[in-house]
Amino acid sequence: MNQKTILVVEDEQSIVTLIKYNLEQSGFAVKEAYNGKDALKILKNDKVDAVLLDWMLPQVSGIEICHKIRQMPQTSNIPVIMLTARGEENDKVKGLNTGADDYVTKPFSPKELIARLKAVLRRVPDSRLEGSLEYEDVTMNLNTFRVRRAGTDVHLGPTEFRLLKHFMENPENVYSREQLLNSVWGESVYVEPRTVDVHI
Repeated sequence: MNQKTILVVEDEQSIVTLIKYNLEQSGFAVKEAYNGKDALKILKNDKVDAVLLDWMLPQVSGIEICHKIRQMPQTSNIPVIMLTARGEENDKVKGLNTGADDYVTKPFSPKELIARLKAVLRRVPDSRLEGSLEYEDVTMNLNTFRVRRAGTDVHLGPTEFRLLKHFMENPENVYSREQLLNSVWGESVYVEPRTVDVHI
């Protein structure tokens, strides 16, 4: 299995050191960025499998970076976990609405952070999938992870892609939040039911 590379975007050296140590102990390669501009440069030039992204950053905010990640074709499917001291529900909703796949508040448990990172990486669409799905005017290409509706590109994050894929594979069925959590997020992952609402 190829080693996954994680980009840690955080302006506090001590937190970067803590995260990097725990990631490397878990078998990940780590790239570091201490501000938004450096993060965007790495994302444009290097291969990254997931991003741990602080909200409050110099130069470019984490929310803005997350938005740019979702807009750039080469990074639109990269999982993003927001890592921040802002723990209010409105902040979480804003982060998830911007395209984050998960939200971890400081202070955090390194073990929980690694578990959540592994969970979002499992949800990334499998590049070995072939073909496409179609339903009415929506087309989903399983090779390129592109979605088009009525001929227009739709930008989706990895979790949104999996959620839409689930619906397109099971059209006209009705699901509870719990069923969607189990099917799309996985039974072993704890995610608040509200997260489903946000991604929908």
